[in-house]
Amino acid sequence: MLKGMEPVRYVDRLNARYARQGFPPYRWTVNDDAPLTALSKPVEESRVTLLTSGGVSRTCDAAWNPDARNDFRLDEIPADSPAAAFQVHDSYYEVDSARDDINCVFPVERLHALAADHTIGAVAPRLWSGFMGRIYKRSQLQAEVAPAWAEELRLDDVDLAILVPA
Repeated sequence: MLKGMEPVRYVDRLNARYARQGFPPYRWTVNDDAPLTALSKPVEESRVTLLTSGGVSRTCDAAWNPDARNDFRLDEIPADSPAAAFQVHDSYYEVDSARDDINCVFPVERLHALAADHTIGAVAPRLWSGFMGRIYKRSQLQAEVAPAWAEELRLDDVDLAILVPA
């Protein structure tokens, strides 16, 4: 930390903000372990997808409700969607930079560049936006929504998912 600078009290600020909006106190997830599956092939041979939780949708699709609760919506986005085809609706962060350059929160052009220069093997046919909002029903997320998404990744032969939280 820089001398004389105070840390941003992110959690305190979020709790106060959502209490003013009538949300119940948030119970933060605590994970005792972080299961990891090693890649079965080199990154330069892997098929890669993206998932953002930053309120990103295509302009031809419904916008995200930045104040939704327990929104388990998960948008599949064709990987060939142009960067100009997106909108951003989120109240967790200042979205102007993401609106100016979608790659800040959904690095679709960066992913294609990695494939073009053979840093990764290929871009998966579908990219993803979801898991946005105040999700209080974590058991549903863990038991139903995340496993269903994992199955979609399996259908796309995805080797690696890059998660871009907002």
